[in-house]
Formats: sequence, structure tokens, C-alpha cells
Amino acid sequence: MTSEQIKQEAEALRQTIVSDRQYLHAHAETGFALHDTLAFVRKQLTDMGYQPVDCGKAGLVALAGGKKPGKVFLLRSDMDALPIAEQSGVDFACPNGKMHACGHDLHTAMLLGAARLLKQHEDEIQGTIKLMFQPAEEIFEGSSDMIEAGLLKNPDVDAALMIHVMAGMPFAAGTVIVSPPGVSAPAADYFEIKVQGKGCHGSMPNTGVDPLTAAAHILIALQEIQARELAMDDRAVLTIGTMNAGTAANVIPDAVVMGGSLRTFDEETRTKIKKRMTEITQGVATAFRAQAEVVFGSGCPTLVNDADLAACAGTYVKELLGEGRAFSSAELSAMGGGKSSGAAGSEDFAYVSQEVPSIMLALAAGQPEKGYGYPQHHPMVRFDEDALSAGSAVYAYTALRWLEEHR
Repeated sequence: MTSEQIKQEAEALRQTIVSDRQYLHAHAETGFALHDTLAFVRKQLTDMGYQPVDCGKAGLVALAGGKKPGKVFLLRSDMDALPIAEQSGVDFACPNGKMHACGHDLHTAMLLGAARLLKQHEDEIQGTIKLMFQPAEEIFEGSSDMIEAGLLKNPDVDAALMIHVMAGMPFAAGTVIVSPPGVSAPAADYFEIKVQGKGCHGSMPNTGVDPLTAAAHILIALQEIQARELAMDDRAVLTIGTMNAGTAANVIPDAVVMGGSLRTFDEETRTKIKKRMTEITQGVATAFRAQAEVVFGSGCPTLVNDADLAACAGTYVKELLGEGRAFSSAELSAMGGGKSSGAAGSEDFAYVSQEVPSIMLALAAGQPEKGYGYPQHHPMVRFDEDALSAGSAVYAYTALRWLEEHR
């Protein structure tokens, strides 16, 4: 098995990978409700000769290799879409009000492509490669659900890799960027703030307790955490995205509900901000004679990249794709003369990275100058399918090479 051989075999599978991607895209599903997606992935794997096993609420796991002793390398793809009405204009757009606007259809198709490559080289695998097909990434619940169901056990996983496609990148489709050691994706916390007042007629505010006034001051006060309580290098973003209350213009409502998200690159900062959010919310509400609580819902920790695995992955992808198609984040920063700020989007592969040495790779899948300028999660985002065969090759080759070097 050589890098050139894997690359050529992946290119020979190009149309199959594209076809898989377009089917998945046209049948987008969200969360754990992946009936069509799971049926499709299961059939593809079974037809290849795998024995896919259910894992958690809606995950699938398949094993490649295992014929020779060695370690276990995990390859992960996510399968869920977003509740977005598609406006991309592609011929295979999803008609059901859901959309693969983050590229998870590409991830799944690429891992299916890698599964085909690995079957062709199964006798050469120095250990075992575990294929992880994950639901519910967009709500940060799928990875932890699969881990609780035994994803990392039987056989025990020694290292893991994920790829995420990126639209709107100024690189040729199929170019890979290897994350640096340390945190590359922030922790995420979704929250809801409930402010309870006392409703009354708008002409007699003195007879009630206005929760809107309290909520407005809470919103402003929370922004002071970042402005006055964090150091310059404590990166965090606190966003209130929704505020809902009332049904009539002349009535002070009983309650207000705000929703938002918190992103942090450090677990200590994350804990501090969440504590202060509760204290500020309750204190401000009390000052305005209201009551309030902060309820934290789904979220995920920081995604941590292992230093040794980052170095190995950097070597392997350059062997496979060549120097001009594979870069480390440090190399990109040096080329651009600036400092990389890291990704702002969170990623629930973080749960895996907290358990085993892991690495996240970014795969360029759309240059703005070629009409791929819309960002992820936008209803008009499109991805360049020229990235697909490269992604499948990177999945397969990285796993094969790591197992070969870590016997």
C-alpha cells in the first residue's frame, strides 16, 4: 500500500462517493431521527462486506481489519443535518425543510468511500480501524451518546480522527489543514434564562412587576462579564439569540424567556462564566423585583488535539497529497503573517478527544471565487464535490499509516 495507490483508488471511486453524497443530501434528517440515512449507510456497509452494529440511539459502528494484531484507530463522520429550508439551487436539494448546510453529508460519503478503500486493503491493516457514523452532532448529543453505549470499547480505541469540510476557503478543493496541538474548537453551552414577573395592564405598571425591564438589564449586564471580568487572552463569546414575551402591546407580560449560547476555549473560563451568569441574572432580577434562573442545556467540552497525533497526521497527509495541498495551522499562520484565531464553531467530537488522543482535520471544499462563498449553516451554502475523493483517501491513509507506525 502506497500513498499514490490509495490516492488513485480513491479517485476511481469518485463517482460512487459523489452519488452517495447526493443521496444523503437529498434525504437530510436531523438529530437522532435518521431513519433514511441510517438505512442507506447500513446497506452500503453491508454490501461492502461489513457487519455494522448499532451504537446508542442512532449511531453505527463497523470494524475494518482485525486480522493482524495491533492498535485501534477510530475514524468518525457525522450524519445529521440542520432544520433549515434549503435555497442552494443544486439539483439534489432536500425538499423536506431540512438541509445538510454543514457538510455532514460529505463526511458520511467520504467515510463510506474510505470503508471501500479499507476493504480493498483489509489484509494489510496492522490492527483495527473502527468506523464511527454519528447522529446528533448539531445538538451536541450524538458523540456522548455513542460513548455511553460503548463506542470506545470492545475493542478499545487508541486514537481517533475526524474531518470537517469547510466552504468559503481560499484553497483548492481537497486541501487539508491539520489542527495544532491543544484546543481547536471551543466548548459550547446552550442556555435558557427565565425571568418571572407579575403581569398587569400597560397603563398601570405599578401594579405589576415588569419582566421585560429586568430581562433587558440582564442582557446588558451579562456582556460586562467579557468586558470587565475576563483577561485579554480569555477568549469567550456570550450570545443572547432569542427573547420571547407577551402577546399584546398594552399588557406587561408575566414572564420573559431568553435563549443563548456560550463559547469558551478554556474549561476554567467556562466554569467561571457560567457561575457569574447565574449570579448576575439572579442579582439583576432581584433589583427589579423579579425572579430569574439560568438553565443550561446541551453542550460539549473543548476539542483537544493530541500533539503526537497532530505531528503524525501532518506527515501522512503531506505524503498523500503533497506539500502544496496539506498544511499545519502554524504553516498557514506563517504564510499569512498573522495569528490563527482558531475555529469559533464547536464540535461534539470533543467528547471523544477528552477520552483518547484525537485530531481534527479541516478539508477545503469550496473557494469563494468559484461560487462557494456562502458559509456553513447558511441556506444557500454549497460544497465543492472535488474534495470528496481526497477526503476518503485522507481518512483511509491516515489510519493505515498510524497503525503501521504504532504497532
